[in-house]
Amino acid sequence: MSDENSCETDFTFSNNWFEITAKKGWDALIPQINPKTILEIGSFEGASACYLIANCAAKGSIEIHCIDTWEGGIEHKKAGINMGATERRFLNNTKIARSRVPHWVELITHKGRSDISLAKILNQDFLNYFDLIYIDGSHLAPDVLSDAVLSFPLLKVGGTMIFDDYLWRGNSQDILYSPKIAVDAFLNIYFHKMQVIFSPNSQVVAKKISN
Repeated sequence: MSDENSCETDFTFSNNWFEITAKKGWDALIPQINPKTILEIGSFEGASACYLIANCAAKGSIEIHCIDTWEGGIEHKKAGINMGATERRFLNNTKIARSRVPHWVELITHKGRSDISLAKILNQDFLNYFDLIYIDGSHLAPDVLSDAVLSFPLLKVGGTMIFDDYLWRGNSQDILYSPKIAVDAFLNIYFHKMQVIFSPNSQVVAKKISN
C-alpha cells in the first residue's frame, strides 16, 4: 500500500503480520494481564501499539514506550520498503488509536537503536517499571539477546515479556539470522527468573518471577 493512499481518519497498514502472528494469542493474554505500563521494541507501522492502546486504554490510562529506528532491517532494505512512509503511518495510526479510547494514553517514542534507547531508559530509573515488554525489533540473534537482557531489569516481577518471530528464519541459512537461538539462550540463562507461560504461533510469552 503506498503512502499516498494513507488516510488521516482510519488506520493504514501495509501488511497483516500482526493479525497472523500475534492477535489470536493476544486476545486471550492481554485481558488477563491488563498492562498499564508497556515497552515495545520494534514498532514499525504501529499495529501492535494500536492493539494495546485499543484494548488497554479502554479500561484505564496507560503509558506505552515505543522504540524503533524507523530505518528498517536487512529484510526491509532488500524489499525496498520506504521506512519514512512507515514511520509516518506509525504516527498517524497511533494518533487515531489514541483518539478512539476513553482514557489517557501517554505515548513516548524513542527513535534510535534499541540498545542505546534501553540504556537511556535504564538510566532514567525505570527499574521494575513495566507490566509488559514486547520484543519485536531486529531479527539478528545478538540484537534480540541484547534487547532481552537490557529489558529484564525494566520488567516488574510478575510482568510479562513477549518475543515475536521466534521461528523466523527469512531466506538466510545463518543460524544467527534468527531470534530463536537468542530467545532460547536468554530463557535458559534466566531460568530461575523467567517462566515460559505459553508459545502461541511464532511468539513466546514468559513471566518474570524474580529479579
